[in-house]
Amino acid sequence: MSDAAAHAAHPSAVDHFGSATTGKIGMWIFLLSDAMSFVGLLLGYGILRSGSSDWPIPSTKLGIPFTALLTFLLICSSVTMVMAVAAAMENNRKSTCLWLGATILGGLLFLCGQYYEYSGLVHEGITLSQCAGCPPQFASTFFIITGFHGAHVTTGVIYLTVILLQTLSGKYDGKPDRIEIVGLFWHFVDLIWILVFTFVYLV
Repeated sequence: MSDAAAHAAHPSAVDHFGSATTGKIGMWIFLLSDAMSFVGLLLGYGILRSGSSDWPIPSTKLGIPFTALLTFLLICSSVTMVMAVAAAMENNRKSTCLWLGATILGGLLFLCGQYYEYSGLVHEGITLSQCAGCPPQFASTFFIITGFHGAHVTTGVIYLTVILLQTLSGKYDGKPDRIEIVGLFWHFVDLIWILVFTFVYLV
């Protein structure tokens, strides 16, 4: 009975770790493990690149200005995600939905831009298994790394859409935690892209 009374008196001891909920802790654990996947891919990219004598300068094969625009777009979507979380904290359902919608739009535009980039590369003879005028590893590592990130953006857009629909229904009124959790995932996706853009496109 004393244990039950203690649990009733301090429910937050079970549901929270300090100021973080179990949902946030779970998301952080997932993101840390997912980050290891990207570290492995980028490490493999670095090993292959350093061992190749004819690796092309990325700017000669990839559209840096266009991809920089996509990067800026994704960074802007992180800003709209911050605004969505702030609106959720204020229990403003309308503004929360508006900013979530803007974040989803940013993600969709990024995916459209990535499809456009892939189409242009394929037209130039650069595919997953071959690369005109460059070692095939250049193309395979590019498509695998950026495609893996694109899969995360797609997942994030679906995740955000589900949260948006549930927010519209009033499910998260006064409960900003779910908005914060999806925000963690989206910020992670944006941060990873900055690293990918730097190492694959710029270095």
